[in-house]
Amino acid sequence: MVELDFDKGGGLLPAIAQDAKTGEVLMLAYMNRAAWENTIKTGVATYYSRSRDKLWVKGETSGHTQQVRELRFDCDADTILLKVVQLGGAACHKGYKSCFYRKVENNEAVITDEPIFDPDEVYKK
Repeated sequence: MVELDFDKGGGLLPAIAQDAKTGEVLMLAYMNRAAWENTIKTGVATYYSRSRDKLWVKGETSGHTQQVRELRFDCDADTILLKVVQLGGAACHKGYKSCFYRKVENNEAVITDEPIFDPDEVYKK
């Protein structure tokens, strides 16, 4: 059984979701032991929401789930890498494929991608 060092991060470890086919980084979230175990059990990315203080299955509201193809962890066993198939095309709750849809140019934020969905419609805000 894999033993990750959840104690090192105060119970939470950073979890990077990467497109299994292209290698593009889609998002960074956090996992606690329960999220890790649920991800292994179901094959669907499950994270720990720090703002809601609970587990959340990625895409439970939007339908844009992450099917896990491979799980990796770093040399210190304190960072998780998920290689996923992003269903629905968008990992970002703001509607973009990746949460990293902005880059810095001349100390300004520049949006580099087009949104895939309207978050107001999907999340009924």
